[in-house]
Formats: sequence, structure tokens, C-alpha cells
Amino acid sequence: MRTLRPLRLLLVLPLLLLAACTAGPDGEGDDEPYRWPELAPGQRWQPPPGTDWQWQLTGKLDTSVKAPVYDVDGFDTTRAQVAALKKAGRKTICYVSTGAWEDFRPDAEAFPQDLLGKGNGWEGERWLDIRRVAELEPLMAERFDMCRDKGFDAVEPDNMDGYKNTTGFPLTADDQLRYNRLIAKLAHDRGMSVGLKNDLDQIPQLVGDFDFAVNEQCAQYDECERLTPFIAAGKAVFHAEYELSTRRFCERSRELKLSSLQKKYDLDAWRRTCP
Repeated sequence: MRTLRPLRLLLVLPLLLLAACTAGPDGEGDDEPYRWPELAPGQRWQPPPGTDWQWQLTGKLDTSVKAPVYDVDGFDTTRAQVAALKKAGRKTICYVSTGAWEDFRPDAEAFPQDLLGKGNGWEGERWLDIRRVAELEPLMAERFDMCRDKGFDAVEPDNMDGYKNTTGFPLTADDQLRYNRLIAKLAHDRGMSVGLKNDLDQIPQLVGDFDFAVNEQCAQYDECERLTPFIAAGKAVFHAEYELSTRRFCERSRELKLSSLQKKYDLDAWRRTCP
């Protein structure tokens, strides 16, 4: 599941761009398929700043949300559902946890017990020892193969900042950089784009390795400006707030060109865009 704020939470034309913070309420607009620029051979999709998105990781998938990008659970979403979204012109992002083990996933037993650290605050989840890349790489590669085979355009790897948390392992910033770059490479090797999840401190080092960013609660913690390197590089920042109403963050999100939503913690289909 998504990364908690550990210490705080426990605590071209493209049409696109239905910029999240300038988009109208859900349900408006027509049903024409979204159209994206053609990609050259070997070119990866890179969403530009302001691209609207929908983020749903729980509940029955609602494909009626008027958004050109869907970020959905990689295990629970079927190949047919991905195909249906793509037929409607939507880009699809495959959510998988790469920095934490989840006991409810079908491959959970493939992870050696000594790779598992402390809980990350979500039921059934434990931090991974990301220093053990020789063991983790094939496990993550298999997950990314799943995303590719289902037809996803990109990956959202979660729990990418274990070194800032109490994981049970002496993780360093260098360990995290090496692992995050490995994750980016695994996605790129399979022709998919990849987003950097949270990990604000390492954006200066990693912005060139990732195609977009996914952030939770930067407005609540007054740190959205730290995502500016992605915007300056022409890459979208998909941003969600849980505890702030849209009137508390939309104006600043527009200024920073973030793709912002208000969501509930369970990340079901409900969302509120900026007025």
C-alpha cells in the first residue's frame, strides 16, 4: 500500500491536459477517447506537467472518471481492464510496492524471511532490506513483467524511501539511490515509464532517472516546492492530499503546475479535483 509519512502519519497538443487543478468536476466533458502524441520507436511516455489523473487502488475499478491517466493496482487490475482503459485513450500506471513486502500478494512467499524488516504502519506490510539487490531484483523484475504483460504504460513503485524510516535495517541514502535507480532501470528495460514516489530528499539526484513523480501530502507538510525539479524537466507531478480540502491547496498547486487531487486514505474511486 502507499507509503505512509512514517513519522508524521503514524503516523502538443495533447489534449490532455485537463489539468487536474483546472479541470471541472467529474462527470463533465464528452466521451471522446483521449488522444496522445504518437511516440517514436523506443520513446517512452512522459506525462507533462498539469496532466490530470485518477488514482484508485481499492474497490471495484471505476472507469467512468474523466481523467486521461489511471494509476491502479498492478495485481488486482486485469489485462482486459487495462485494455479497456487504453481503448479509451487513457495511459495506465501499474502500482506495485517495491520497498515493502505485503503478505496479501500472490508472490508473498517468494520473499526470504530475512529480507523482511519492521512494519511500515500498514497492516500486513513490512519494509524490505533494499541492500539485498541480488535477491530483490528478480522478484521485482517478475512484478514488472506482470505490469508489462498486462499492457501498462508505466509503473508507480511504492515505499521508495525506506532509508528515512525505521525499517529494522541500517539503510543509507546511497543504498536508497542504488535501489531506486535499479527500479527505474527495470521499468525502462521493459519499455515502461516510471514515477518516483515521495523520496523528496533525493529528487535532485533522481529526477533524471524517473519520468514523473507521485507525491502524497506535500501541501500538508509545506514541501510542494521541492518537486519543482520534475516540473522544470517537463515531467508531471501526480499529487494527492488526504487531510486538506481542495481550497487549502489548489491555488498553490496551480502555481506550481502540479496535478493535484483530494483523495481518501483508502484510495477508492472517490476523488475531488480542483475547481
